Amino acid sequence: MAKKKTAYICSNCGANYAKMMGKCFSCGEFNTLQEEVVTKGNNGIHNLTEIEGVVTPVNNVDAIELKRLKTPGTELNRVLGGGIVPGSVILLGGEPGIGKSTLLLQSALRMNKKVLYVSGEESLNQIKMRADRIGITNEDCLLLNETSVENVISKLKEVKPAFVIIDSIQTMFSKYLDSTPGTVSQIREATSLLIQFAKKNETPIILVGHITKEGQLAGPKLLEHMVDTVLQFEGETQNSYRILRTLKNRFGSSLELGIYEMTSEGMREVDNPSEILINHRNEQLSGIGVVASLEGNRSLLIETQALVTPAVYGNPQRNTNGYDIKRLNMILAVLEKRCGLKLSMQDVFVNIAGGLKIADPATDLGIAAALVSSLENIALPPNMVFAGEIGLSGEVRSINRIDQRLKEAEKLGFKDFVLSDQLEINTSEYKIKIHKVGNVNQVFNLLFA
Repeated sequence: MAKKKTAYICSNCGANYAKMMGKCFSCGEFNTLQEEVVTKGNNGIHNLTEIEGVVTPVNNVDAIELKRLKTPGTELNRVLGGGIVPGSVILLGGEPGIGKSTLLLQSALRMNKKVLYVSGEESLNQIKMRADRIGITNEDCLLLNETSVENVISKLKEVKPAFVIIDSIQTMFSKYLDSTPGTVSQIREATSLLIQFAKKNETPIILVGHITKEGQLAGPKLLEHMVDTVLQFEGETQNSYRILRTLKNRFGSSLELGIYEMTSEGMREVDNPSEILINHRNEQLSGIGVVASLEGNRSLLIETQALVTPAVYGNPQRNTNGYDIKRLNMILAVLEKRCGLKLSMQDVFVNIAGGLKIADPATDLGIAAALVSSLENIALPPNMVFAGEIGLSGEVRSINRIDQRLKEAEKLGFKDFVLSDQLEINTSEYKIKIHKVGNVNQVFNLLFA
């Protein structure tokens, strides 16, 4: 038997050190080194799964169009770029209780292909109870309660499923490593073996991953580089709506998102998220505006909320929820410099309704309008939508795919749309009234004159 050998492994990047250090010199993080046993046995599973490489000129490689495996519903297909690519490995992360297992089990039950659901956290009875609650039966959905990655791969070769779900990767371990499950070396080894199987057999695998208290995926950062796609399932437990966001995708856009609603019967897809992101109220309140944002290929109308109030303690606060605070500070500086608004001694709070996190610069105009509305305590027109990027000189810059934003506003019954005068638009094609502005002063003259 090989002698046991220990090493200090960084939990953030996976770098190895022979002795304990306070800082990882690979990623620069402090207090991330953990002592682990790294010696393998002589008969490792690598000998069974090695793939011999062949040197091939790039011109001799045939370009094959990807035939994606379609999942039931449209939201998961959207965030994956049109479906699951054969042989791809997908990492799905999210907080405990957010609904990761429910979403994947629901998808497995609705697929018309053989699916193997491997659970290392729950018993088969617990999975059956969830399936009964979802109310779907499928004989092609197979369950396996196993944590040894070697045994899992053996069963995969025996069953030959079209799709595999591993819940979760932190519970998997290799018997050729002496470290405990969930450590950096075990996660890295288990993921490596599953990726080798997926690529060799063209079998797509979804790995469920835990997240840390900081909201990052648990395990080494290398894990995110190893897989093909990284999905984040986020939301608040007290809110029924969930957002499936793409963080990385080698086979499609990394800007897509899908929206679900958690119900007693599982996850329900939200076909028109703009309706749930806008609060339909009778009373008009100041500081509330609607912006036309793009998330991937999807156009969303989102309600933005702003509150501007005098600073009581002399040190003004700047707080945001779902919006970049640095971009808020830039907009505040532009409003104070170009419009003469006194905002330096005001507490400013910005919230994006529905728990969304937006990064589209086209939301600048709506945020600025909501800020001035709250400052002057004058409500914005109820049927007006804003879309435009604000520059440091106060100009309203043009944005892309404006036709998609206009059609979404028309579909939801809005009457006015404020955008940049740099855009060339045939206004006769739209029923909605279009207001073109060149700078922020023209916007506020239009709204508050």
